[in-house]
Amino acid sequence: MKAGPPPGAYPAVMPGKSRRARVGDVHELASRMPGVKAEPGTRGKPIYMVGGKSFIFFRNPRPDATDPETGQRYPDVIMFWVPDEADKQALIQDPSSPFFTTSHFDGHPSVLVRASRIGQLSLAELTELIEDAWLSRASRARAAAWLREHPLPPT
Repeated sequence: MKAGPPPGAYPAVMPGKSRRARVGDVHELASRMPGVKAEPGTRGKPIYMVGGKSFIFFRNPRPDATDPETGQRYPDVIMFWVPDEADKQALIQDPSSPFFTTSHFDGHPSVLVRASRIGQLSLAELTELIEDAWLSRASRARAAAWLREHPLPPT
């Protein structure tokens, strides 16, 4: 599996894929990963699964994710699995980043992003996030097969 990104590893624009990400890209990219099934969750919000394990899901408004000024529950939170706590911390430590977590996810290898802020990521950044989420939940055999077809760039 990929090693986690170092802090600041998600630059504003990456060569070759500089357009901003969109919520529709989450659906398209997740659906393209091997063995993925999209299941409707509560209120019909999609849960993307590989081998029966979720790797991305669109949350319902919950009391742990609220606007600090109004107290209103965020209606547009997306949860992405990450490989480990180090990856999670690398993504959430920058307050200007769209990534965050809540106490509900303490100790859970995941990050949250509001759909309304997904455009702060480039398409390349979102692609990497989704690939990492998928790799973190796919079986070893399925992940190894995918990595053989998609070798990681040298570091």
